[in-house]
Amino acid sequence: MTEAPRPAAAKPGPAPARTRDAERSRRAILEAALVEFSEAGHAGARIDAIALRAGVSKPLIYSYFGDKDALYAAALREAYVQIREGERDLDLDHKDPEDAIRALVAFTLQHYTQKPWFISMLNTENLRGGTTIRAIEDVGEIQSPLVIQLGALLERGVEAGVFRPGIDPVDLYIMIASLCYFPVSNAHTLRVVFRCPVDAPWLARRCADAQEMVLRFLRPPAPGARHA
Repeated sequence: MTEAPRPAAAKPGPAPARTRDAERSRRAILEAALVEFSEAGHAGARIDAIALRAGVSKPLIYSYFGDKDALYAAALREAYVQIREGERDLDLDHKDPEDAIRALVAFTLQHYTQKPWFISMLNTENLRGGTTIRAIEDVGEIQSPLVIQLGALLERGVEAGVFRPGIDPVDLYIMIASLCYFPVSNAHTLRVVFRCPVDAPWLARRCADAQEMVLRFLRPPAPGARHA
């Protein structure tokens, strides 16, 4: 009896490869857009320059993101996504409360220093009156895990007796961001006006100072201490 021929094995389709290529291209465009918008601002940024940085064609950018305003919005959203992902990777939930605060302060200053486009993007958006950030529908969802995590961290600190109660997690994050933001965003003027080097050792000292400031703010008052 002649054996029936076996059906030919199905050839894997190209869809997964195309998906990976599309994701790589989209990522490259966003990274290039972050640099271009941070260096040239919203008005001065050029799609040609972004395409050149990303190594893609202009039509591909328009296909993925639409016009320049839509790409700016996507880049601004990406700026927030990246810092939140970095904070998530700190694993603050499994650190001692005070160590977690130190880690968050150090990461925040490091992020501002190593990714200078973050500060520039926020400055640009504030100069534009926050028009784009208000239109990003999920911006609150991007931030909410950090707020929840900080709230839980503060509760753990209160239970351990190392933090005082009543601290709002949003207020805490604004304090941390403020202490880390200014030395980086104003590095050029600080070097001229106050002769600050704003180099790695100087920033390391500012990081240690910021960590101590935040922890002293969070700690309960000493017995017998008087409040203003």
